[in-house]
Amino acid sequence: MIRVPFCAALAAAAMLLAFAPPASADHHKSGEGHSDDGFEVLFDGSSLDGWKKANENQDAFSLDEEKGAIKAQGERCHLYYVGNDKPYRNFELRARVMTEPNSNGGIYFHTRYQDTGWPAGGFEAQVNNTYEKDPKKTGSLYAVSNVLRQMAPDNEWFDYLIRVEGNHVRIEIDGEPAVDYYEPDGAEPGDNFDRTLGAGTFALQAHDPGSVVFFKDIKVKRLD
Repeated sequence: MIRVPFCAALAAAAMLLAFAPPASADHHKSGEGHSDDGFEVLFDGSSLDGWKKANENQDAFSLDEEKGAIKAQGERCHLYYVGNDKPYRNFELRARVMTEPNSNGGIYFHTRYQDTGWPAGGFEAQVNNTYEKDPKKTGSLYAVSNVLRQMAPDNEWFDYLIRVEGNHVRIEIDGEPAVDYYEPDGAEPGDNFDRTLGAGTFALQAHDPGSVVFFKDIKVKRLD
């Protein structure tokens, strides 16, 4: 048995601690790292870092610190994710959403930043549980594959999933299928709105002053 002086043992232990790998950090800031399930976190619940408001009615978007959510309420405006320069083509996006009664909103994908107006690029995944002026309900691939039944209640958080692979778009609300869309060969952009699959970023919609929609836990996994 070899005896090691006590002071030498302490020195060796200190060296091992110095070179030990650091404890894993919890990355929850926009554009920083990934969650444990491999998803890139787009909204950290405490700031709008990585997001850019369109240049109209910017007060329509605010941070609700108590809910840890993005609040959309006001005249038309859109909030674009700009925290990653690489466009998103094939992906799975997950978010938690809550609406107040008679509210309209949306989640855009394959879109691009524009200063004003309804986003012309990409698609809108509709948020509308009880909004009376539009029959297209939550889960719709707006004006492409519409859902006409209510799939989620107001005043409660629900899960929104959008998955795009090649020409296939799948939307689920609280785990229930809403849209299973395959873009046909030769699909061409519309005159005013693209609505064809390609690549781009994401955006949230503030629709009108009477609509109140909250978004949180927004994350995405690339499937390329």
